[in-house]
Amino acid sequence: MLNRRILRMKLFKAVYCYAENQGMTLKEVEALMETSCEAARDLYLFLLSLVGPLTAEARSRIEAARSKFRPTEEELNPNLRFVENGITPLLTQDPDFTKIISKKKFSWEQYDVFLRHLYERIRDRKYFKEYMEKEESGLEDDARLWSRIYERELEDDPELEDILEDMSIYWNDDLGYAASWCRKTMASLAAGERWSLPPLYRSDAADGKGLDSDKLFVYKILRAAYTNFAAYFDRIAELTPKWNRDRICTTDLALIVCGMAESEAHPGTSAKIIINEYVEIAKGYSTPESSSFVNGLLDKLINKHE
Repeated sequence: MLNRRILRMKLFKAVYCYAENQGMTLKEVEALMETSCEAARDLYLFLLSLVGPLTAEARSRIEAARSKFRPTEEELNPNLRFVENGITPLLTQDPDFTKIISKKKFSWEQYDVFLRHLYERIRDRKYFKEYMEKEESGLEDDARLWSRIYERELEDDPELEDILEDMSIYWNDDLGYAASWCRKTMASLAAGERWSLPPLYRSDAADGKGLDSDKLFVYKILRAAYTNFAAYFDRIAELTPKWNRDRICTTDLALIVCGMAESEAHPGTSAKIIINEYVEIAKGYSTPESSSFVNGLLDKLINKHE
């Protein structure tokens, strides 16, 4: 499930925590990263479990309208295309999916206000109206609709961000990636495949045979970063004589250490790829000047030791 860009982000966060608290043991740092990786898959599961409750919200609207004292003809004979979509039962009636959701204790029940707001927003969308107006629709159309919901409605939603922040400190940066996996799930369900829990590491998937172990890849870097942290810092300090430890941004320090550790743990990876990866992470996590700072130092540190 997790690609190497995401794994590098998880690695960076673990190294950052160690840089802030160097009393942590290697076992503690590894456990922190493993928890962070597992959390990304948990978020995918939580988002995917939205399908049933959102469909139920639509159904409750229809039932409430039918129960009015004087319902209109449209309210008595509503368009049921969405509430009868084929994707919902494939998930809500799947024993493996319902079992793991129950085991994780994931529920949208207490977030009824968010569900109400989300459904109101969705039903005003052009893509939803076009779906509802089709004379006929099949599983592919249903899957395409859900895919658009995951693609367009969840990111940058302040209500959802608050929910996720309250549920897990590890979920604040994984929403986009988890939603992309929900879209992949919609495509597989539309193709007639049954839902299955994606392996945590991409190399463990059936189509990942022949790939080097992603888990080994990231843990080798983490162990190198942990073991050689002081030595890496000394090398960084040599190139930044005007900056002492307290003046170097911890975020930048962690990114540079990760780059150095990856270069030594995986010497076959080109310096250009390594530098580009951590510069991209810097753009999302550090100051506006950090990407050029990280780029410049890693270029000197990695290329110097190739």
